Amino acid sequence: MEERKFIRLKKEEYGIKEYIKRDLGKGKISKLDIEYTPIGEKIIISTSKPGFVIGRKGEKIEDLTSVLKTRFKLENPHVEIKEIEKPLFDAQTVADDLALDLERMGNLKFKVVAYKKLQDIMRAGALGCEIRTSGKLPSERAKSWRFGEGYLKKAGDSTKEVDKAKAVALTKTGVIGVKVAIMAPTARIYDRVNIDEALKSKFKFPSKETKEESRGKEIKEEEEKTEINKPKKIKKEKKLKSEEKEKE
Repeated sequence: MEERKFIRLKKEEYGIKEYIKRDLGKGKISKLDIEYTPIGEKIIISTSKPGFVIGRKGEKIEDLTSVLKTRFKLENPHVEIKEIEKPLFDAQTVADDLALDLERMGNLKFKVVAYKKLQDIMRAGALGCEIRTSGKLPSERAKSWRFGEGYLKKAGDSTKEVDKAKAVALTKTGVIGVKVAIMAPTARIYDRVNIDEALKSKFKFPSKETKEESRGKEIKEEEEKTEINKPKKIKKEKKLKSEEKEKE
C-alpha cells in the first residue's frame, strides 16, 4: 500500500511540474521543486526571468495557485520564485535557449547558434562546456554534432559537479534534441591543487634575487678556479719543454 501511495504521489508531482512548465512556456523555468510542510505545499520555481513568471502585479502566480487548488486538489499551495543569478552556468536555461534559437533561426544555422552560446559560457568563466545536438542537421539524414571546450569531468566523484540538462526543438524538418553539460567555476575538483600564498609559505621557494645571487657566486667561483689553475698549467708546459730539450 505504501508503494502505491508513493507512486501516486510522484505521478501527481510530475503532472504538476509538466503543467507549470507548459503553462509558463519554454525557456522560463530551470528547476521546479515541491516541498510538503505542515502549513501546506511549497512550490519553488528556479528561473532566470522572474518578471515573466510573476506577471503584472502577481497575476500569473494567482492564476497558478487557483489552478493547483482546483485541478490538482492541493490544500494550501504556496509558490516561491528563486532567481538564478548566473543563467549561463545553468544547463537547463542554456538548453532551452538553444532550442528556442533553433526553432526561430532554423536548423541550417545550428553551428552558429551552438558556437556563439559556447563562447558566451566560456567567457563568463566556466571551466568547461559541452553541447550535443542530434537530428536532421542539416541534411535529411539524422546526425549528432558535438561542440566542446575547456575541462569537463566524465568519470569519478567530480562528475556530480557537472550540471546536465536536455531540451527539444520543434523545427520544420523535424525534432532536434539538445544536450548541455556545464562545469561552473565554483565546481569542486578533487584532483586539482591550488597553490596560494599560504601553501607557498610552508615551503621555501627561492626568489629571483636569491637565484641571481647564487648564480653570480657560482660564476665567481669558476673564474677563481680558472685563475688558480692557469699558472700550474704554464709550469707543467715549461717542465715538459725542458725535459724534451734534455733528451735531445
